[in-house]
Amino acid sequence: MTSAPTAPLTDELRARAEQLLRELGATPPAPGPLSARTPITGGELATLAPSSAQEVDAAIDKAANAFRSWRTVPAPVRAAVVRRLGQLLTEHLGALGELVTLEAGKIGAEARGEAQEMIDICEFAVGLSRQLYGYTMPSERPGHRLMETWHPLGVVGVLSAFNFPVAVWSWNTALALVCGDTVVWKPSETTPLTALACHTLVRRAAEDVGADPEIHQLIQGAGDVGALLVDDERVALVSATGSVRMGQAVAPRVAARFGRCLLELGGNNAAVVTPSADLELATRGVVFAAAGTAGQRCTTLRRLIVHRSVVDELVDRIAQAYRQLRVGNPLDDGVLVGPLINERAYAAMREALTRAEADGGEVLCGGDRVEGPDPHAYYVRPALIRMPAQTDLVRAETFAPILYVLTYDDFDTAITLHNAVPQGLSSAIFTTDQREAELFLSPEGSDCGIANVNIGTSGAEIGGAFGGEKHTGGGRESGTDAWKSYMRRATNTINYSPDLPLAQGIHFT
Repeated sequence: MTSAPTAPLTDELRARAEQLLRELGATPPAPGPLSARTPITGGELATLAPSSAQEVDAAIDKAANAFRSWRTVPAPVRAAVVRRLGQLLTEHLGALGELVTLEAGKIGAEARGEAQEMIDICEFAVGLSRQLYGYTMPSERPGHRLMETWHPLGVVGVLSAFNFPVAVWSWNTALALVCGDTVVWKPSETTPLTALACHTLVRRAAEDVGADPEIHQLIQGAGDVGALLVDDERVALVSATGSVRMGQAVAPRVAARFGRCLLELGGNNAAVVTPSADLELATRGVVFAAAGTAGQRCTTLRRLIVHRSVVDELVDRIAQAYRQLRVGNPLDDGVLVGPLINERAYAAMREALTRAEADGGEVLCGGDRVEGPDPHAYYVRPALIRMPAQTDLVRAETFAPILYVLTYDDFDTAITLHNAVPQGLSSAIFTTDQREAELFLSPEGSDCGIANVNIGTSGAEIGGAFGGEKHTGGGRESGTDAWKSYMRRATNTINYSPDLPLAQGIHFT
């Protein structure tokens, strides 16, 4: 077990954050009331001023003005900005990954993986720029052609969360820019420095290829700043990532002005483990999905539904693996679990553990805090809890490394348990029975937007559309045809004949 970081480390981390910003070409922010803290020590990395209402209005106005010309640029030409952004991200991958670690507390491998994800989506978007396909359909009228075309939508407002401070932004921004939209980004107030770095790089990418850098705007601050973006009629699409409660506030406000929403909200993800499962494979998949990023992923595994015949063996394997996980400073080699983001996250975890025991749950291992000299840093051991039933607590999402274990006797019961939660993001089954695997992926199986076989619930690739159903919001980002969220569809009828026949055989003379 690594020791928790010492208080003097905060000064080193602050200096390192300033150095990384300069390496990335970003000017360290001017001091202000908004505090950027590192969960590594709980100390302050920097302060900055939140965007005023006037600054938010100006940013949206600049994006709206830039859109008027950006939408006329051919999509493959627009892709030059994204291609250059990918090159800059590649050049600065190490620095960006380290900055993610400092602000979000991710271990090095996960932080670099998030930075790599930005590069991957840039590559995807560049190829996509030549594949924004419409349809041509046969017309029932002679001398007519019927088709659909896709056009840029407008200003895209991006609200991102602390746990993926740069990847989710890049999913939205790379696609939006290629689709001919402009972007106004409001990152989490918890991770303003990574946002400043990425904003600097995308603006530089635009300048390097001769495009208008005003196609990307950055605003900083808390919920009141985001509300200004949500309510502005110049913002055609609001792409919001966060809690269900946040989505319930955002969606009606956008709908009230007939704007569009793309929501990526809560996930209370489960894996079913059947009698035929490879338990060694399942253990590895479960431990990463449940403990990675200290349980602070929307795709974190939170419920494990195991057949009664194998539950004891699997639980023993997972508990043994949990006890070997190194918890501590994510900058240290060998650490696999970093800190929770802040005290509020720790308090929510403690409350959930207390409620679980009150509901008859048995804490098999973990859940305790790894103490350090600084009371503002919160390191915890991932918790494994055997639950007698799927209680209201289990049906809710606690954004912390808590894995609830439930048992089942027949496959239908497993699917019922799996689907009996409000959220519907990611899911998995571990089985070597093809029938079980196919049923899990069928309309009778998982009701989630992501359904995996013999792999955990986290670690999605950018090639597949990412998102979920029910209280997860129904949005899709990243791969396949998620680009359609960032464009508007037009149905076109072209008459190349000298006549004017009407559809449905109507005669009007």
